[in-house]
Amino acid sequence: MFVRSIVADAFGTNCYIVAPARGEECLIIDPGIGVENRVQDVLAEHRLRPAAVLLTHGHLDHVYAVTPVCAGTTAAYIHSDDRYRLRDPLATMSQPLVMALEQQFGRKATWTEPEDVVEFTDRQVLELAGMSVEIAHAPGHTEGSVLFTTSGVPEGIPSDELDRTILSGDVLFAGSIGRTDLPGGDHAAMTRSLRDVVLPLPDSSLVLPGHGPATTMARERTTNPYLQGLV
Repeated sequence: MFVRSIVADAFGTNCYIVAPARGEECLIIDPGIGVENRVQDVLAEHRLRPAAVLLTHGHLDHVYAVTPVCAGTTAAYIHSDDRYRLRDPLATMSQPLVMALEQQFGRKATWTEPEDVVEFTDRQVLELAGMSVEIAHAPGHTEGSVLFTTSGVPEGIPSDELDRTILSGDVLFAGSIGRTDLPGGDHAAMTRSLRDVVLPLPDSSLVLPGHGPATTMARERTTNPYLQGLV
C-alpha cells in the first residue's frame, strides 16, 4: 500500500494520501491548512488520481483545504454527526484563535463549503480507490469523530506483525488522546470510545494519528496512560 503524509502549515495536522499502489486512484485524508499545493505535487509525482477526500472529523485544522483539494470533482466524506461543521468550521473556533491564524498567514481566514458532501455512519464500509475502508464512530473529541481502518500496511513497513492500518484522527495519538474541552467535546464519550472502540483493536494495527508520529496498538495498549485501567 502506498501512503504519504503531509504536515499542515498550522497545528501540525497530518494529511495522508493512501492508494493501493502508485499510478492508481487514491484517498486523501484530512487536508488541513496549507496542504493543497503539496497534495497536488504528490499526486503528480506518483500519478495518483483522487477518488475521495475522507475526514476523520470536522475541526478546521483537519478540513481547511478540503474544498480546493476536492476542486469540484471529488466528494468529501464525513460522519453525519459532524456534517454541520462543514457549513462553517470557523464558527466553532474562538475569535482569538481565528485572529491568531490570520496574523500567522497574513490574510483573512475564509471558508467555502465543498460542493459534494457524502455522510457516512458507524460500521459502514466504503469501497473507494480499490480499497475497503471500515468506519468506526468514536465520539468524544467531536460528536462525529471516527477511525478509518483498511487492510495492509504502507510499503517499507514489515508486515509480519502488522496487518492493517488505522487512521485515528484526533481520537488516539502516540502516548496521548485528543482533547475533549472544545465545543462538541465530551470526556465521558471519549472514555467510552477508548474502552469500546479503541481497546478492542488488535495489536497488529498500525496507527496513523491526526497529529504526531505513527504508532501501533500493541505499543499504545501497554504505554498510553489514557488506555490504562479501562475495562
